[in-house]
Amino acid sequence: MMPRVKVFLILLCLTGIGVLFRTYSVFSLNWFQKPNGDRSYGYTPLWADSTKLQNQSHVTPVPKNQSLCSCVKCLTEDKQLREHRLVFIQPFLSKAYSLSEGNFNWWKRLQLERCSYNTYQATVKSLFEMFPPDPDLVKPRPDHCRTCAVVGNSHNLKGARYGKLIDSQDVVIRMNFGPTKGYEEDTGTKTTHRALYPESAADLGSTTHLVLFPFKLLDLQWLMKALSTGFVGRSYAPIRAKIQANKTLVMVVNPAFMRYVHDYWLDKKGSYPSTGFMTLALALHMCDEVHVFGFGADSEGNWSHYWQALKNSQSVNGVHPARHEYDAIQRLSQQARIQLYKGV
Repeated sequence: MMPRVKVFLILLCLTGIGVLFRTYSVFSLNWFQKPNGDRSYGYTPLWADSTKLQNQSHVTPVPKNQSLCSCVKCLTEDKQLREHRLVFIQPFLSKAYSLSEGNFNWWKRLQLERCSYNTYQATVKSLFEMFPPDPDLVKPRPDHCRTCAVVGNSHNLKGARYGKLIDSQDVVIRMNFGPTKGYEEDTGTKTTHRALYPESAADLGSTTHLVLFPFKLLDLQWLMKALSTGFVGRSYAPIRAKIQANKTLVMVVNPAFMRYVHDYWLDKKGSYPSTGFMTLALALHMCDEVHVFGFGADSEGNWSHYWQALKNSQSVNGVHPARHEYDAIQRLSQQARIQLYKGV
């Protein structure tokens, strides 16, 4: 009997190894190579949320013989992006949403977070006792084209005179410190959304959405305190104790969405994506038509901000894979999924 048991156990182990190898191979082929076309998904990727697979109400159905928007080309109907919406978590946190423990463990490594999963859950519960339970998003309509401008902070904006074109879009998303005062001709003045994190926060107008990218638990705690009694704490850079913003327009990016951008769009390059690239990825899921400004180097190959004195720097350092991000942006432009304006 013993030899038969051993043979059975060996065959069982070999079968298990074969299944794991096949799963890993499919992940490598379908999810973690450069996104250059439609895919068929035989397996759920690590960043996907199994609860969303049960409930797909977040995905707008495409009616037969009818467009979901009035744009010439509708991102809402993009086959690949629709498949992503069917299997990956929602872009923003909400009161009803629960982050998986696996995605939490990925997120807590970004800035060496030490809190437990239970502490994170309790903090998010408090968050939605203060802010709206669901993000303020405009749904697609057949009679409307939701146009978005994603405005980066590259020096190539300076002198480009994109201001009027940027302001003509329905949604204008800016990032971090990017100013408009004094640069109106190039950047425009309209700001419907400002993507930020505590170390890059500024006062916002009453009609501007605060879009928080949380990289650690402190970021969620800061948001609650900065819009109420005042934050007391320390980070790797100075943090404002209080800011002005409309509490009803607060939106918090889902950590699992951050993982999706890193794993799928960037092939896991760099420690994690930049705020700018993740904001562009958000726009792909918020808008029907996306216009992208202020990304990449200027025409001389220099990487700098439009409000700073030009530094003749053709090198990119830091935790973000800037050149890889820009390659992905150019592919999206070549695929006609975005309209990219390269500036000067």
